[in-house]
Amino acid sequence: MDLHGDNLIGGEPLTAQGERWHAVEAATGRDLPSEFSAATPEMVDRACALADEAFDTYRETSPEERAAFLEAVAQGILDVGDALIERCMAESGLPRPRLEGERGRTVGQLRLFAAVLREGSFHEARIDPALPDRKPLPRPDLRLRNVAVGPVAVFGASNFPLAFSVAGGDTASALAAGCPVVAKAHPAHPGTSELVGRAIAGAVKARGLPAGVFSLLFDPGIEVGKRLVADPRIAAVGFTGSQRGGTALMKLAAERPVPIPVYAEMSSINPVILMPAALEARGAEIGKAFVGALTLGSGQFCTNPGLVLAVEGPGLDAFLAGAGEALKGVAAQTMLTPGIHKAYCTGVAALEGNPAVTKVASGQAGGDNQGQPVLFVTAAGAFLEDHRLAEEVFGAASLVVKCRNAGEIHAVLARLEGQLTAALHMEPGDYEAARALLPLLERRVGRILVNGFGTGVEVGHAMVHGGPYPATSDGRTTSVGSLAIHRFLRPVCYQDLPDALLPAALKQANPLGIPRRIDGKIGG
Repeated sequence: MDLHGDNLIGGEPLTAQGERWHAVEAATGRDLPSEFSAATPEMVDRACALADEAFDTYRETSPEERAAFLEAVAQGILDVGDALIERCMAESGLPRPRLEGERGRTVGQLRLFAAVLREGSFHEARIDPALPDRKPLPRPDLRLRNVAVGPVAVFGASNFPLAFSVAGGDTASALAAGCPVVAKAHPAHPGTSELVGRAIAGAVKARGLPAGVFSLLFDPGIEVGKRLVADPRIAAVGFTGSQRGGTALMKLAAERPVPIPVYAEMSSINPVILMPAALEARGAEIGKAFVGALTLGSGQFCTNPGLVLAVEGPGLDAFLAGAGEALKGVAAQTMLTPGIHKAYCTGVAALEGNPAVTKVASGQAGGDNQGQPVLFVTAAGAFLEDHRLAEEVFGAASLVVKCRNAGEIHAVLARLEGQLTAALHMEPGDYEAARALLPLLERRVGRILVNGFGTGVEVGHAMVHGGPYPATSDGRTTSVGSLAIHRFLRPVCYQDLPDALLPAALKQANPLGIPRRIDGKIGG
């Protein structure tokens, strides 16, 4: 399938006359076919204007209309076929099975939100009927529903070129909420973004929706993104990327005359706590499984385990031996971009140069732009004294912290910033000690799991992919799962409105057939 390198402004392909660039093949650094044009300020303005014009019409489409639209987007992505996978492989360096799975996840997310729309509880409809005879004062008729916040800017992620990018979870949840989306493609995979963007634009047209429901902008740098966040018609932002990038967008959004929320998923080292009975029973086995999670995707998942905590002793020695032996057989993998590879090498070199840190083992050396996995160990005292040891190294590098006792494990966890996940490896004999850690973990992370690792984020109704800052900008939310739709909704109360003027979700007859809380009780 041919690529044109055009920005999609309300579905219309437009070529900018200014800066043009090529995508780079991740494995070789060579330019890939097709030039892409950076969106001009006028294009950003036009995309935001169209989104604003489309908003009131699109947000009041029925849940069924939006569900059918999301399903059409999903089918459109599948219809692109193998051309999407091949281009994505070239731009990201990720293998075919991973990307085919990620395409399935992307399609699944869209279909999940279609089901959320049809089920209807996202409205959170509440009705407190009038009580005209209540003493000493009557109660008015009060009705509440959630409404869309407005046009949303979505930034494509480097490490998930499908599932967290142009048609990823941020876009799917925003469109489900009734918000038009202006997407900014990640510069590392513009061809992938164009193919997916065309599928969304095609579904907008096929379903007869306003053209401004979706636009796609390109830029090899940061100017388009800055302009997009600053535009007064943008009401919220979805971002997955570095802490530096996320906090920069947060600052821009906070400095606007009318500040807006930025839902940024940024950095996490995802601590793994190895409990004593588990180490004694299966330390080497856990070590081997840990290496699989560490090196998955060349360590470029936001949930790869970057920190391991355990009390020193034979069990931890067995873990280190098992992990070290497994790591030696792991080949270096191509990283997403030369810039990410360079940053990874810098982070690894800093650990290697730290006198309090010892290398346990490393994987096989690789070629250009390939990350060699590595495992380090340090003592809890050194970790607590040097804040740099708690910084994320984005890639397949992890640090084991040897603790003298459970108190040091608690002290290390108490020092950590907010995280996406924490994993506890335990046996029944560890339950009492684990219970003592749970309150602290609940304050630090968004997801606590047992006898596994944070990689593999299920897309469902109970999933939380979020956590306290700096894991995310707002620890009350999630970017994965059906709860993600609530980032782009806000409540509105209607007092004493005639039934003829009420939105369908709140009409007396309940024409949508949705669950509603009436006088405090769930009903229809």
